[in-house]
Amino acid sequence: MNLPIHVALIGYGFAGQVFHAPVIRSVPGLRLVTVASSQPEKVKSDWPDIWVSQTAEEVITHPEIDLVVIATPNQTHFDLAQHALQEGKHVVVDKPFTIRASEARALASLATQRNKVLSVYQNRRWDGDFLTVQRMLQAGTLGEVVHFESHFDRYRPEVRNRWRERAGPGSGLWYDLGPHLADQALLLFGPPIAVYADMAGQRDNAQATDYFHVLLRYARLRVVLHASALVVGDNPRFEIHGTQGSFIKYGLDPQEEALKRGLRPGVPEWGHDAIEGQLYLPDQPPQPVPTEPGDYRQFYAGVRDAILQKGPNPILPEQAVQLMELLEAAIQSATERRELPLEGEV
Repeated sequence: MNLPIHVALIGYGFAGQVFHAPVIRSVPGLRLVTVASSQPEKVKSDWPDIWVSQTAEEVITHPEIDLVVIATPNQTHFDLAQHALQEGKHVVVDKPFTIRASEARALASLATQRNKVLSVYQNRRWDGDFLTVQRMLQAGTLGEVVHFESHFDRYRPEVRNRWRERAGPGSGLWYDLGPHLADQALLLFGPPIAVYADMAGQRDNAQATDYFHVLLRYARLRVVLHASALVVGDNPRFEIHGTQGSFIKYGLDPQEEALKRGLRPGVPEWGHDAIEGQLYLPDQPPQPVPTEPGDYRQFYAGVRDAILQKGPNPILPEQAVQLMELLEAAIQSATERRELPLEGEV
């Protein structure tokens, strides 16, 4: 395949407008040529040179499109991705990959049959704080990690009239933020032995999950994944304890806020997080740890290279399937109010 790779984006809601279009446009070798959206004026306001279609079918079947990016409501991911793969397109799906693990397995199998790149936009693998955590754990700075806690808390007391907060398959905070936290945990530690999950709708008039507390049990390690929409105070983003030290990091990666303000990846200081982590070692004062720069462009650069057969797929379908199996198991655990054994299943 020759450059540029022609990209079609389906969906121009929050995910498409903030997380996908500006990142795709910033990666050399990718050309965003069309967006399928029911809000053409919104697309044209941001990207006057883009061809806007009002149907996904038109862009999926267009012969000049090489890569289809799906940033639509969660319950539509499977059908759109399946259709695009059947039409011979490479595919990126916004998280969560699908609603059900069985759908994830079906798409992974289809991508293999069609010999197409299928990836999932787990962009927070390229958050600066997570890259810092990866580097620290790989270096063994903390010794053996025995407790890993990952929070993504916000204060959003009002229930908004949007599909993410309405009752229905694929809605709620576990399908919104859970895929990020669980994917990071799986990448660091692999599959757990068991999962225990508590989920609730705690806000007035809540229709979907807006709180989750999930415990992943390993042999010695315990991993806590937590998110809530009713946290005014400031909890650590990461709290990690090992046999030789501890690490605590406050604050969220700044890329999302920068993208929401209309900044484009590549501007000076892109991905720079001024909030340092703190390393605690026995009998020593706390040591500041500079945060690695984050860069969501690395995901799409990886997809580009995988399509050109010059590098690995940044998020393998097998990893996406494993994640969906864990998300599904956590929901079952919360529903049944019990720890769910997973050894050999996830």
